[in-house]
Parts: sequence; structure tokens; C-alpha cells
Amino acid sequence: MKLASYWLESSTPFAGAAAGPVEGRADVAVIGGGFTGLSAALALARRGASVVVLEAGRVAAGASGRNGGHVNNGTSHDYAGLAASLGVEQARALYRAFDDAVDTVERIVREEQIQCDFRRSGKIKLAAKPAHYDKLARSFEVLNRDCDPQTELVPRERIRDEVGSDAFFGGLLYRKSAMMHMGRFGAGIADAAVRAGARIFEEAPVTALQRLSGAAHRVTTPSGTIEAAQVLVATGPSRQGPFAWFRRRIVPVGSFIVVTEPLPPAMLDSIMPTRRTATTTKHIGNYFRISPDDRLIWGGRARFAMSNPTEDAKSGEVLRAQLRAAFPQLKDVRLDYCWGGLVDMTEDRLPRAGEQDGLFYAMGMSGHGAQMSVHLGQQMAKVMAGEREANPFRALDWPAIAFNYGTPWFLPLVGAWYSLKDRLE
Repeated sequence: MKLASYWLESSTPFAGAAAGPVEGRADVAVIGGGFTGLSAALALARRGASVVVLEAGRVAAGASGRNGGHVNNGTSHDYAGLAASLGVEQARALYRAFDDAVDTVERIVREEQIQCDFRRSGKIKLAAKPAHYDKLARSFEVLNRDCDPQTELVPRERIRDEVGSDAFFGGLLYRKSAMMHMGRFGAGIADAAVRAGARIFEEAPVTALQRLSGAAHRVTTPSGTIEAAQVLVATGPSRQGPFAWFRRRIVPVGSFIVVTEPLPPAMLDSIMPTRRTATTTKHIGNYFRISPDDRLIWGGRARFAMSNPTEDAKSGEVLRAQLRAAFPQLKDVRLDYCWGGLVDMTEDRLPRAGEQDGLFYAMGMSGHGAQMSVHLGQQMAKVMAGEREANPFRALDWPAIAFNYGTPWFLPLVGAWYSLKDRLE
């Protein structure tokens, strides 16, 4: 089992990084070369702005290259609960923003001719307990009536039409969801941004930010310093650099993934006949899909730990056990890849975007990053051009998380709490 990202290992790396020092001036400096930053750079460059992207490592090699390959609509929340807490109008607007996000990814793939196996597959949200199905059914009534008539409730007696497992008690089908190859998309959107005129610097972590006048900043990296009239922070769960205000509001949670060897068609048909993306309803649940080369990609919050080779390997064994419990027919299947990465969670699991002390930002995707990161990059480009209403999360406050000072000391406690909730609910 190779401790490496399947997405990055099975795609051609981006090769268009700028050479030479970081210096001079730019209209916009984008901090972060993941999907958010690359999407914003593409949109801003198309508007005629001079854009520099500063990526601490490799393009799309952070969370953007370490996820399950889902491009799902729907929020992380039970829609009925979201409507109860935020009001129907706000809940509907946020839900539709996730619909728009899938459309945005599809549009960019089409316009830039990115060969990333994008496909509108639909998503099945699987009830891990009978009570979870009852909750899905109640939410479905509100969701289907208010804003997504394309959803469908799948009772337990029909769940094997979707997933070949006895571990689930029904599900909720979202027909607008999609999937794609994340590594190929990341390289493709980076190439598109360069074609539009953006300059992308890899291995250029931001070490200092100095505010000048207005929204202008001096941005310092080990490769040099640049002045920018505007700055967009799109680093996600960055653990280094001058981003303390954001770290107080983000919890970095490890998300881990394993990928099987290629499976024969008959086995694929037995486990996922519809080839959709799938998620489960547990707090520490799983997400899975079939890859373009016929592998099962199985992920989850296996352990509340930071990602490193040791933790990835331990988490891989947890995921192996979960996979075998859901699909006993795969007990002898070889696992070829295992890797982990950080997911930047907000306290309420809703993304955030806006402006703070002259810095524009978009982050906190909370497990729905593939599509919303791309969408928010595009929308924040509009915001930075003066279209404030383009930000779908502009009405949300973002207070600091109590006792969170940037070091995630409390992750084991969070894991224990969610494990307890999964047992009791």
C-alpha cells in the first residue's frame, strides 16, 4: 500500500510554475495554489488583472489533491435543521450556492477543456442507522418542496439498487452531484490560469504580510517580496505564516483515504451499480466512489489526528476495516494507495468568505471543498472587482472558536465526542 495521493500519482503534474524571484508589483496576490486560489487567479486574470499566486508547496497538492473526488451538491447539514436555524430564505440561498458550485466546476471544465473525467453521477446519502433514515425522510419533505425537486428518497428495500451492502437503511438521492479526477483538474485549472496571464510560484510560502494603504499589502516569501493592491487568502488550514486571525476560526481535521486495486466489472456492479458518489450519515462516517480506472476510493475521518506517514498508515488500517464491514465481498481486495490531508472545518461547517483588515479570504470548506472552493474563487474575483453581492456567505458572522488558539490540541476530544454521538444517535 503506497502512502501517496492516488490523484497526484495518476495525473501529469503542473509544469507551468514561474521561475525566478518573487518581486515587483501586482494587482492581486493570491495566497494558496489550491482550487480556491487557482479559480480566483483564472477569473481575475481574465478580467485583465495582473495576478501572482503564491503556493507554499506544489499546486493542488494540499486538500485540493487529497480528497475523495466528489463534486457534490447539498450542504453538510440536514436541510430541515439548517432552515430551522437560519430561516428558510437563507437556507435555500446557501443550498442553491452549492448547486451553483457544481455548475461552476462543469463550466470551467468545459470552457478550458480540462480532461478530468468530470461526470454528473448523482450522490446517494446513506443512512447508517434506522433513525438516520427517518431523519433523512423528514429532511427530504422540506428539501424537495422548498428547493430541490430532483431529490429522491430511497427506502431500505431498494437500497441495493444503489449500493451492494446490507450496512445501510435507505438513503437520499441528490441527482445534481458529480465527480472528477482531482489531480487532473488541479493541473488543468492551473494551466488555464497561466494561459490567462497569471504567474504561479510554487514552494513560495508567505512568511509576512505588511499592510500599506487601503487593501494593499507587501507580501514576503523566502523567494522574495511583492507588493499587491489586493490580497486573497486562500490557504485553507495553513499551520504556518501570518494567519493567526484565520487559525482561531478553523479546526484542521485529518481526512484519510484508501484506494483499492482495479476491480473487475462484475464486482463493481455488485458494490456500486449506479456508479454514484456516496456518503454516510455518521458524524465519523465514510465517503466513496469508483475511480476512472475501476478502483474503489474509500475515505473518512478514520482518526482525529494530523496527517503524516505514520498516522496515514494507522488510519488506512481503520479504513480497511470499515470498508470490509460495509462490503464483505471486498475482504481479500488489495489496497494500492493510502493518504491523508487536512480538511479546514469551521465550527458550524459552513464555508466563509469576505474581507478582514484589508485581506480578502475564502476558506473553511468543511468537507465540501472540491466544488465550493472553485465556485468561491470565481465569486471572490467578482467581489474584489466591486460586486459585493457575489459572495454567497456574506451574511454569516465568523467568531473565533472558544479555546482555539491555532494549535489543534483538542482533536482527540472532538473525535471522542463525535464517536459517542454516533453510538447514541
